[in-house]
Amino acid sequence: MKVKLEDVCERESSNLKQSDIVGSSGNYPIYGASGHISNVDFYHQAKPYVAVVKDGAGIGRTTLHPAKSSVIGTMQYLIPKKNVLPEYLYYVVRYMHLEKYFTGATIPHIYFKDYKNEQFNLDSLEKQKEIIDILGKCENVINAREKELRKLDKLIKARFVEMFGDPVSNSYGLAEFTLSEVGELGRGVSKHRPRNDPRLLGGKYPLIQTGDVANSELYITSYNSTYSELGLKQSKMWDKGTLCITIAANIAKTAILEMDACFPDSVVGFNANEKTSNIFIHFWFSFFQKILESQAPESAQKNINLKILSELKVIVPEKNKQDEFVEFIKQVNKSKFDYLLIISNPYIQNPNFAVKWS
Repeated sequence: MKVKLEDVCERESSNLKQSDIVGSSGNYPIYGASGHISNVDFYHQAKPYVAVVKDGAGIGRTTLHPAKSSVIGTMQYLIPKKNVLPEYLYYVVRYMHLEKYFTGATIPHIYFKDYKNEQFNLDSLEKQKEIIDILGKCENVINAREKELRKLDKLIKARFVEMFGDPVSNSYGLAEFTLSEVGELGRGVSKHRPRNDPRLLGGKYPLIQTGDVANSELYITSYNSTYSELGLKQSKMWDKGTLCITIAANIAKTAILEMDACFPDSVVGFNANEKTSNIFIHFWFSFFQKILESQAPESAQKNINLKILSELKVIVPEKNKQDEFVEFIKQVNKSKFDYLLIISNPYIQNPNFAVKWS
């Protein structure tokens, strides 16, 4: 039976702020976009439910939560009705890829009214249980491969330290230059106001947001929004290979463009000169990201500026050593690609492969 999302769930809001629960304790978990935050002495939902990140980083992320728990206000509740199991609703909504409904350039939002008419086949409760079992097994495979990927990430950082020492303390006493001395920095451009003017969007030009950078690994290979001709006119196109550095919301996250693209002024573009490479700088940032984030001033949201970035001291080893490290990265990425082929296999990743939701 074909149904709309609004037919099988109720949407409820949360007004809880993370600051409201600092120092709280209790028996009931409360969740945010990145997972479990704390335990409190109250709960908002008595039965299992689905939650969707509606504001900021991680927008569109769909999560399943247990009975007697709550979420903070950057998320919204989707409460399943009697004809749908919570786990089934979770898989249905997860594969709708709700991030495509976001609006807003600096802090994106999505609204239930925009995706409530998404349609899918609603199966019998018995069939739902069968589908949940199949997809649960698939997720076990994915989780195992993701653990292997995390091990490879640790291997990269260990190799960096082995070759160049601790970059924070510069334990090997390597030459240091400011970031502006080893490459060219420039902020993204988004002149038009309001930034979410529909006339700016929906064209053929990739628009990279802070979330796209934060959710990428070494390379940015996908994006959730595009600029129109008007959007391009008020922005700037950056070349493939540019290192993107986030300076708002997600602080000092980095990834390299795999396509020509635009980005707003919450992202800085960097292109290395002959002293280094964008790949080396990307991994150098991985050691400093949490430090920069913790030191970022906070107004409406955390941010750093171009001056802070340009004055950062970067270790600059001999270029042949950097090239050796980059070659190591390429070999590790081949192994990661093999794991990603398994994770992204449509017979594992897409619920339509086995049951076609019918």
